[in-house]
Amino acid sequence: MGRLFSLIWNEVAKIYIQKSTWIMYIFIILLIAGVAALSFFSDVNNNEYGDDWKAELEAENEALTEEMQESEFAGDFNTQQIEKNDYHIENDIKPAEYDAWQFVFENSMLSSFISLLTIIVAGGIVANEFKWGTIKQLLIRPISRSTILLSKYISVLIFALATLAFVLVLSWIAGAMLFGVQGLNPEMVLRKGGELQASTVVEEIISSYGFKLVNLFMMTTFAFMISAIFRNSALAIGTAVFLMMAGTSIVSFFADRVWVKYILFANTDLTVYTSGMGPVRDEMTMGFSIVVLVVYWVILMAASWLAFTKRDVAGN
Repeated sequence: MGRLFSLIWNEVAKIYIQKSTWIMYIFIILLIAGVAALSFFSDVNNNEYGDDWKAELEAENEALTEEMQESEFAGDFNTQQIEKNDYHIENDIKPAEYDAWQFVFENSMLSSFISLLTIIVAGGIVANEFKWGTIKQLLIRPISRSTILLSKYISVLIFALATLAFVLVLSWIAGAMLFGVQGLNPEMVLRKGGELQASTVVEEIISSYGFKLVNLFMMTTFAFMISAIFRNSALAIGTAVFLMMAGTSIVSFFADRVWVKYILFANTDLTVYTSGMGPVRDEMTMGFSIVVLVVYWVILMAASWLAFTKRDVAGN
């Protein structure tokens, strides 16, 4: 076990010693700063309510109703906003002011960017050993190939989690500086499954980022498998990124086929079971999708292990 921890430490150090890794992090900083600035100078999130907030919401509903009568294009949005305001009034929930917590929640969209960065690392962590000719020096050590492969895989996952933590912390700091902090865990009202529900912002952050970790985990494993089998980082990164972007379109194209439910990308977005959108096939359940994901993970890891442990490295 000590050797495994030592290998993991070395692999993580090799990831973070590369200039490309820090360039990625600098880009994350600039991206979050840009998003925060846009939110700060936008009027969308500047609604503040005083002590007589119920009367303010009722006046806002009247204004939204008048706007709907004047413009047919405002119908759907205004109707939903009126329903939300009524929910606040009926349940005595004062609308929370936009703050650091809500900014972190909205930044869950950055999980796709984290997936992209992790795919880049996963796609090269095995293939680059062959490209740079360092694989033989690694394999002559008195450590099994399985342990070496496991250390690389765990290192990639550590990078993914560390990057996610970096995004969360930086988003909160940027949000706190620009919007302030309205309590430790403010309550918010969201539409789930077609119905409005009240929940705490921390609960929603955990749920939102947690579900998106599933896609991150699976696409990282896929890129890692391609890297181990074909020993080509460009192929691993390109294939994984393409499938991450086109996966939804592929599933939609075959939506009328029964077997589409067994496609990996039909199961990576578990939010369809909680958001009310529904899965691609009515007979699918969250339990079914989890089982399918586990099977895919076992297949991907088995293929990676066979390719790395059984193939000869002569000539590399």
